[in-house]
Amino acid sequence: MFSFSKFYSASTLQEAYDELLKNKKNIILGGTSYLRMENTNYNTAIDLSNLSLSYIREEDNFIHIGAMTSFRDVEVSPIINNLFSGVLSSSVEHIIGVQFRNNVTVGATVFSKYGFSDLIPALLAMETTVVLFNEGEISLEDYLAREGKTRDILVEIKIRKVEGKGSFQSIRKSKTDYAITNTAVTKSQDGFRVAVGVRPSKAVLAYKAMEILNSADEINEDIINEACEALNEIKYSSNMRGTGEYRAAVSKVLVKKAIMEVL
Repeated sequence: MFSFSKFYSASTLQEAYDELLKNKKNIILGGTSYLRMENTNYNTAIDLSNLSLSYIREEDNFIHIGAMTSFRDVEVSPIINNLFSGVLSSSVEHIIGVQFRNNVTVGATVFSKYGFSDLIPALLAMETTVVLFNEGEISLEDYLAREGKTRDILVEIKIRKVEGKGSFQSIRKSKTDYAITNTAVTKSQDGFRVAVGVRPSKAVLAYKAMEILNSADEINEDIINEACEALNEIKYSSNMRGTGEYRAAVSKVLVKKAIMEVL
């Protein structure tokens, strides 16, 4: 269980940011579901609950998801369910249970770049940016590629609205367990996007597979198999849930199934 010496309820994002920078051991609180698994003592825990950051809004060409929005809100939102066949909703609907999903927040999951995340690959398979309070807007892919912790506050997620289909696939030892590996595939007028997560490190886009799919005149079984073999570009490793070799083999099956669903 994590602990902290002080609790600070921010009334503005600027207050929260200023407090964050006062000490390297200060931390922004999300739903704290995963923090509770740590055995770490923090200095000041900064609460964003009063900043109206729980929302899902459809505006112009983007869908905006506030940092304090829960997984359950994502799961049941009509706006999210209409986006790429509800791929984002599908990615969170089997995570443990409803009570847990009511607590876990989108911002904390993305900010922490969890390698075990089901949400992040689905976001990566769409054109997604993260909005940081101090730095501003950057692509999700660039954010994930950064090493180390970012001393900033994630305010919201932005997803570009595009007509298309999506599919999320994962494999688990039990229905409510963490995924052994997962994948998300989308297809739109801009082409295919293929993301692979739980390698078990951070999710990545499968560029060689995407290039094969997007350059093909016709998508047939041979092209799909070639794209799946190109997943060898991705590095996998082992942990208590599975070996790297197993993840590499299963990912090809999951990606093929996802591609077939979006055709």
